[in-house]
Order: sequence, then structure tokens, then C-alpha cells
Amino acid sequence: MTTHKLLAGAILSLCFFPCAAHGQAPPKAQFISLEEAQPVLSAMSGSLPAELKSTATQDPAQWSAWVLKQDRQIRERLDRGEEDTLTNLLRFGVTFTKEYRIDDEYLPKYGSSSLVNAFAENRANDLIRAMASPNANEGIAHMRAFLEKKGYSFKTPEDRRKIKKYLLDNLARLRDEYLHYLAQAKDDSRFQLFQERGISLDTNLWPDFLIDEHLRHMVEKGLLKPGSIHRVAVVGPGLDFANKEKGNDFYPLQTIQPFAVLDSLFRLGLADPATVELYTFDISSDVNFHISRARKNAAAGRPYTVQLPWDTSARHTPEYRKDFVNYWQELGDRIGAPVAPIAVPPGAAAETQTRAVKIRPEIVRRVTPLDMNIVFQHLPPSPQQGFDLIIGTNIFVYFNSFEQSLARVNMSLMLNPGGFVLSNDKLPGSVSAGLSDSLLTTQIVARDPDMTEMMFCYEKKK
Repeated sequence: MTTHKLLAGAILSLCFFPCAAHGQAPPKAQFISLEEAQPVLSAMSGSLPAELKSTATQDPAQWSAWVLKQDRQIRERLDRGEEDTLTNLLRFGVTFTKEYRIDDEYLPKYGSSSLVNAFAENRANDLIRAMASPNANEGIAHMRAFLEKKGYSFKTPEDRRKIKKYLLDNLARLRDEYLHYLAQAKDDSRFQLFQERGISLDTNLWPDFLIDEHLRHMVEKGLLKPGSIHRVAVVGPGLDFANKEKGNDFYPLQTIQPFAVLDSLFRLGLADPATVELYTFDISSDVNFHISRARKNAAAGRPYTVQLPWDTSARHTPEYRKDFVNYWQELGDRIGAPVAPIAVPPGAAAETQTRAVKIRPEIVRRVTPLDMNIVFQHLPPSPQQGFDLIIGTNIFVYFNSFEQSLARVNMSLMLNPGGFVLSNDKLPGSVSAGLSDSLLTTQIVARDPDMTEMMFCYEKKK
């Protein structure tokens, strides 16, 4: 992360984080110490990063310097993640073009099919025109600002040709990554599948449905009791306007998962809406600013509205589709009220269902954003400020086994005894960090070929 972004984060914390949900100053993340990391370093001594195969595993100062360097490198991956979001906007966006979408069937043919090449050329031209317009919607304006920060300009035809080349080069890169993904074995290595990719902020509703079902199973098995969740954390809550699945770009920037989690907790009677505290942990200044702005608006009595679109053309079993639709129709009714959604543009209307929920200000005020890199940071362990539940979906897949093991330690340090970590990425078991395997939830999403989603659960020993 650049110096100006770090400074902006510091200013942001002063301007927008004057108090947490309970009226006190929010806690501040600290970096994992050499002593805290020692179980991981010992257990994985044969596969440590090259820079740690020296005295850095014994010298606290060298360890701290290495951690700070790695933290910066992880934060810099957000830039490549924005490139992926922009490329998905190019592939799927419907507000700026009437051209065919470049779906997963067409993507592998880019570069070898004149038809797909034409789709891409037309989409790139249309997207550039939209970004250059002073009337661009919030998401497209966000992407324009991203390009301008990288030094691109929209002023002259030559400037726009450079942007077009950049867009199409990234489309080719995404094609190659997609083909590499298809060729990979679907073993446990899939849980580190994106360790070399940029870190994206986009998301969709499927992980929230999986969280809801898993929480229900935990209640049924007696793992969670009524009113037992007081403090919960969401790692990487997302900031979406053009998701990986269909890139719908007709709604403004929004975050859904923190509110979906609260909605599930309230519906299951696991948390009290008047006292529960939810923290988001994210390295993105955009995410943290967005949530802090929502909190500021809520303090002034203004609600937060989320759009809830989903892709009806996605391949599902009848059972999965039925259960998901039931979840989607109820989503938000414990935290807000339904309102008229933003109309779906004609280019996506045939395969998109949507609704919207206006979330009550008092619920928004229960959410506090914190700048934190879960791989290398945690909050100071505290009996008064421990978490009963930490949730991370589609986030640990961006890290390797060593980094995931450090994250496991950090989460364990923040959990209350008897607390749980939930993740749809399996964490390595070589270092337990006091977390033992608990209930596993499996969702059969589709068959032929099989598509299965899993929620892994880890409990901290009491």
C-alpha cells in the first residue's frame, strides 16, 4: 500500500472511528510477534519462505521487518484485484453496452475467435466511452478513478487507445488464468488457488446462504446457544458492484455480508440486536471508508440500502435452488424493510432476479470497520474484547499454507474460549493454534459435473 493510502487510513480512523458500537474507542490491530508465530515456524520449518530460513526466526527485529514487508506486499495485491474487477465489468457489464457478454463459454475463445474478439472490441470501446462520461454511474466512475491513479487519461484518441490495449491485455490474462484454473486438480490445493492473484473485493450472495445454513446446523447440534453471540468479526466483507459471476453493474457500491450475518444471527436468536457488536477486518481503504461512511450516515438517522440480485441462469440442483430462494426472500427482514429495487437493465433482465432492503440505522451502527491484515495482524487478546465468532469466506484462498497458518494463529488469539471460526476455505491442520475441527456443512450446488460448497468450522478450546 502506498504512503498516501496509509496516511489516508490514519486520517480515516480519526474522522470516522471515534467510537465502536459500544461507545468506546475501537481496538487497534497489532502485528503478530515472533513468539506468537513460533508454533507455525516450528511446524513448517521445512517449507518456510526463503527469507525466513536464516536468523529471522530467532531475531524479533528481523521478524518484525519481514512481517512489515510482507504486509505491504499483500496490500499491494489490491491493485491487481481491481484489475480483475474492471475486467469482469468489461466482460459482463450491462449499463454501458448492448453487446453480448463474454461468459465462461466465450472467454477461452478470446484471441482465437473473430466473433469473441469483436464482442471484446465493442465492449472495450463502449466501456471507455462510459468511463469518460461525466454522467458515469458510481461503479464506472470508481473504475475511471482507478485507471487515472495508474496514470491513464481519457483526453485524446491516443490516450483511449492505450486504455483499450490495457483492457484487452487484462482480458487475455484472465482467459489464461481461467484455463489454468480448469486444468488444476480439485484437491486441497484449491483452497490456496488464488495465492498468486490480485485480491478482489467483489462478492455475491452464495457464501451468505452457506453461512446461514451452517449457523442453523450449529444451533441444531447444540454448538451455539440462544443469545450466545455478543461479538462477531467478518474478514474481508467485500465491496461489490461488478461481481465475478455476472458482473452486474446496475447498482452502486455496497457491502452485504456484515448485514447478512447479522440478519441470520437475529433470525436464529443467537444475538441481541441492541447489544451485538460486529467488526469488519479489511486491508482495503475503500472498504473501510465505505463502511465508516455508512456508520456516519446511520448516526444521522439515515438507513443503508442494499440491492440483492442473483443469477437465475446459474447451474443448481432443484433442492439448492429452492433453499436458496427461500433464504433470499427472507434476507434482511430482521434488520430492515423491503424497498423497490433498482431496475435491472434489459441486457441482464432475463437471467436476474433482484430485490432491495433498507437497513435500519441502529443496525448499521452495530458494524465497526477496522484496518487489519488477518495474515499478519490481530487485536490484542482481551477477555473483555474477544470474539465469539469470526467468519471469512472467499478470502483465505488468496494465501498459501504458511500464510493461512499465521491467520489461524491470529484468529485464535482473538477468539473467546468456545468461540468459532467459519470459512469456506479449508485451513491447514499442521498448526492447530488451539482450534480444533468442528461441524462441517456441505451444500451440493450442482451435479454433472459436481459442484459442492463446504463450510469448515474450527472451535477454540474452552
